[in-house]
Parts: sequence; C-alpha cells; structure tokens
Amino acid sequence: MNSLDYFLFGIYPYICLSVFLLGSLIRFDRDQYTWKSDSSQLLKAGQLRLGSNLFHIGVLFLFFGHFVGMLTPHFIYEQFISAGDKQLMAMVSGGSAGLLGIVGLSILIHRRLSEPRIYATSRTSDIVILLLLWLQLALGLATIPLSAQHLDGSMMMRLAGWAQRIVTFQDGAVKLLAEAGWVFKAHMLLGMTIFLVFPFTRLVHVWSGFATLGYLVRPYQIVRSRRLNLPAGHNQQGKL
Repeated sequence: MNSLDYFLFGIYPYICLSVFLLGSLIRFDRDQYTWKSDSSQLLKAGQLRLGSNLFHIGVLFLFFGHFVGMLTPHFIYEQFISAGDKQLMAMVSGGSAGLLGIVGLSILIHRRLSEPRIYATSRTSDIVILLLLWLQLALGLATIPLSAQHLDGSMMMRLAGWAQRIVTFQDGAVKLLAEAGWVFKAHMLLGMTIFLVFPFTRLVHVWSGFATLGYLVRPYQIVRSRRLNLPAGHNQQGKL
C-alpha cells in the first residue's frame, strides 16, 4: 500500500462525502432558486423523453444496486445466495442497466451539444457532469470482463469490504484493494468524484426526487375556499 492509494481510497472518500453532504445543505439553504433540474424541454422536446427515460431507469437501478450490494454484509445473505452467484447476478443485471444508462446518456449528450439553443443555454457544469457520468458508466461496463475472471466473488467481496469499512470508519479498508485492477480503482475514484462535484451541479435535484416520496405519507391539509357561493365554514381536504 503506497501513500497515493492511502490518500485516494482512505482519505479522499471522506472528503467527497463531507463536501457532498455539507455542500448540498449549504446550497439548499443559500441558493434555493438554483435547486432544479433546469429542463430544456421547452427548447426542444425531441429525443428528451427517450434519452431521459433510458438514462434514469439505468442509473437508478445501478445506484440502488450498488448501495445495497456494496453495503450489505456478507453474513446477511450468505444463507440464501453465494458470493459467486451474487456477483454473476450483479454482472448481468448491472450490465443491462449500464447499457440502458449509457445509451440514454449518449442521446442526451448528443442533443445538448448538437442543438444550438440548448448548447447556448448550457453551463459548463452541465456538460462536464454529463461527460463524467458517461465515463463512469463506461468504466462500470469495462469492469464486467474483469469480474468474469473472478467468478468466485472474491474481488466483489474485497470491494464490498472496502466500502463497508469506509462507512463504518474501520481500519484496513485500503489494504483490501491491493489486488484490484486499475479499471476498478478508476471506477471507484470517478464515482467518489461525482459525489464531490454533486452540490455544484444540477444533480442536486436528485435530493428533491427522493423527498417527493414523503408526499405519499403526508397528512391531508385543510383547504378553506374563499369563493362566496360556499357556505361559511365549508372545508375541503386534499393533498397539495
């Protein structure tokens, strides 16, 4: 283990997570008018629905798949599925989702760069984050042939062990990556970097997407109509 690996995979993750959480909170507190996805649908609707749907389906599946797969301890699922079978399942499902995501993102990138009006209203951060996400998906797909060389699940266990030790502040996380190839490390490093730049891009609207789930369980609000033709004290209930 050299000092560069120790910094990139032992210290850098905490820098990224700190900026991700604190930066998102500060931006929401100080710049709520910029807290949006900045949709370009009004400028040109063509290609947007197809590209956006493919991208979001693929990326959301990958996000939750990585979250559960990397952070679930082995002893929880070892009675139901072996590490090798879990890795094979991840390769097939993750590869399919990755292909959907990268095709959709390619459509969105082409649309943003080829349409003059959309390109003129795009910020540098809009283009940079799209390219970073595309590269991250490409690196993820590139790990599949490498994972096929370790069908016993040994490499997956090492990567999951690293993630679990990082989030639980345990020692020895970096040592688990000693045998990981550069593609795995590049994929992990770029993933952490996306979390680092997250608060400074339009990706912050993801927080609002998760927050809308609270709408399903929020209590009804009492709405009092101001129309004169309704009797006094008439109330309507509904979710706004």
